[in-house]
Amino acid sequence: MDAIYSFLQQLLPFEWAQFHFMLNALLAVLIITPLFGLTGTMIVNNRMSFFSDALGHSALTGIAIGVMLGIDNYLVSMLGFALLFALGISAIIESGTSSSDTIIGVFSSAGVALGVVLLSLNGGFSKYSNYLIGDILSIQSDELVLLLFVLVAVVILWIFAFNRLMIASLNPDLAVSKKINVRLYKNLFVIAIALIVTVSIKWVGILIINSLLVLPAAAARNVAGSMRSYHGFSILFSMVSGLCGLIISYYWGTAAGGTIVLAAAVLFFLTFAFNRLKSRA
Repeated sequence: MDAIYSFLQQLLPFEWAQFHFMLNALLAVLIITPLFGLTGTMIVNNRMSFFSDALGHSALTGIAIGVMLGIDNYLVSMLGFALLFALGISAIIESGTSSSDTIIGVFSSAGVALGVVLLSLNGGFSKYSNYLIGDILSIQSDELVLLLFVLVAVVILWIFAFNRLMIASLNPDLAVSKKINVRLYKNLFVIAIALIVTVSIKWVGILIINSLLVLPAAAARNVAGSMRSYHGFSILFSMVSGLCGLIISYYWGTAAGGTIVLAAAVLFFLTFAFNRLKSRA
């Protein structure tokens, strides 16, 4: 990592680049934001923003389970619970017993309430409140490797299964006619979302992680003219908002996660205004 730090410090002759914690945060942004931009397109297309938000809320219960079981690495318990949580939501939605937003709302409410109750036993909730807003400045070099592994896994999934994922989610009947296992690909997608949300929740924060998944893709949808440009703009907007938000937060002394979300929101409103002006021209 020392060689990477030296290279970045020579490449970026700025005050903030002299600190290793800022360089780690910069590398994290360069890894996390393409992940959010890529998967956010499918979340927005499939109207699953509420679903990804529910997964973020489930992190509290995952942490609580880890505490109760004596697991030192909360990522293990969070990931295990998030996978069960996501597959449970998916299975009940497929049963058709109630509307998807109602089912997701029930799971989301129960997940966050259970986590709060379990963690607040004996007045211990304050120790885990940092997960609510996250702290990307605390990320370590070994955790960057984990994020990079997740990015590579998701890119491979997109390369080999994107068309089938899209068809299975948007038109299940057509997917069945083409002999595509709809349940398999839907489950693959929800597992991917659960993995991304869980791995990044510590540094992004439960309260804002869904915003970072949705806003860049929503902004890209305002200006994209094709599926390829949609993905390209989403990744670009996600990275731009991440980099701008991180640097602005350093100079303003604000929370990095919230500042990144505000930058993404500004991009959304700018592209929305551009789209409106273009439609009137």
